[in-house]
Amino acid sequence: MSSNILNIQINEASRVPKYMQVVDSIMDSIAMGELPIGSKIPSINELSEDLLLSRDTIEKAYRQLKVQKTITAVKGKGYYIAKTDLISKINVFFLVNKPSSYKMRIYNSFVNGLGVNGHVNLYIYHCEESLFTHYIERNLGAYDYYVIMPHFKDDNLNHTSATEKVVKVLDKIPKNKLIVLDNSQLEIRGDYASLYQDFENDIYEALLEGKERLLKYDKLILVYPEKKVYPYPRRILRGFQKFCGEQGFEFEILGEIYEDMELQSKDAYVIIEESDLVNLVRQVRKKKLTLGKDIGIISYNETPLKELLGITVISTDFNAMGETAAYMVLKNKKEKVKNVFRYIERNSV
Repeated sequence: MSSNILNIQINEASRVPKYMQVVDSIMDSIAMGELPIGSKIPSINELSEDLLLSRDTIEKAYRQLKVQKTITAVKGKGYYIAKTDLISKINVFFLVNKPSSYKMRIYNSFVNGLGVNGHVNLYIYHCEESLFTHYIERNLGAYDYYVIMPHFKDDNLNHTSATEKVVKVLDKIPKNKLIVLDNSQLEIRGDYASLYQDFENDIYEALLEGKERLLKYDKLILVYPEKKVYPYPRRILRGFQKFCGEQGFEFEILGEIYEDMELQSKDAYVIIEESDLVNLVRQVRKKKLTLGKDIGIISYNETPLKELLGITVISTDFNAMGETAAYMVLKNKKEKVKNVFRYIERNSV
């Protein structure tokens, strides 16, 4: 049932009281700019007849609107919209590659940054090109902003930044509505907003900051997961190799932390996957070695647990990424910004 005058929708099956459905519909009409200040709205009797609702229901709805100073009654003339300083909701399409705790921290800080100003729908495409393009194609034109994090995998489960098909579908999004997160390797035409990690230089600069601590170790070992469902950018690998080569460190690349590792004193590990971190710490303790003395560990991406355990980390600031993206939406910014990346030294090196 609806009112042609105010476009009020009444859901007979809803548990929301009908008077509140009337209130919410009027508030939504104001928020969307359909009822500017000073607009006259139907009388209680008119709306009651139009919606086939009792006069008491409409009277209760109008009383609620008067209490919150949304409408005012002018004696002998009727009811008018008293204010329109309601902020229209910004509808945001938010597309991430995987449901990791890190990506959810970006999403949550983005939502918190928008606050009451926005409504965000989250989609996850699991690094699958076909799912990515499907979500975008289906939702073109339906949102005010598209916040998108492009990371994909090829047939060999290697990371790739984008494909020709991905770029083609991204080009369909108006550039004033597009914000790309976490990827600076896209060849998209036009001026759009971007907030990214520089994976190669970030790890290089972070390890350089920790070089003095690392000098006491004979060998640096990067545990870079290969053939994962959610692969990591190979620029991390290149940045590590660049650091070791330029700074004169002996190094090795492992695909994972194996059971019963041949742990050698004076080895330092840079670990990406949390499961590898847990496995290594367990083996270090089992062999009664000392973290930060016999074995060094630097973990990729900060978590509260790593802080609690005293694990040195190199990490982008996920909260800052979400907050900055929200700021770009609210202020309509079109900048390309490198996200904060930190070396946080603790007792594990």
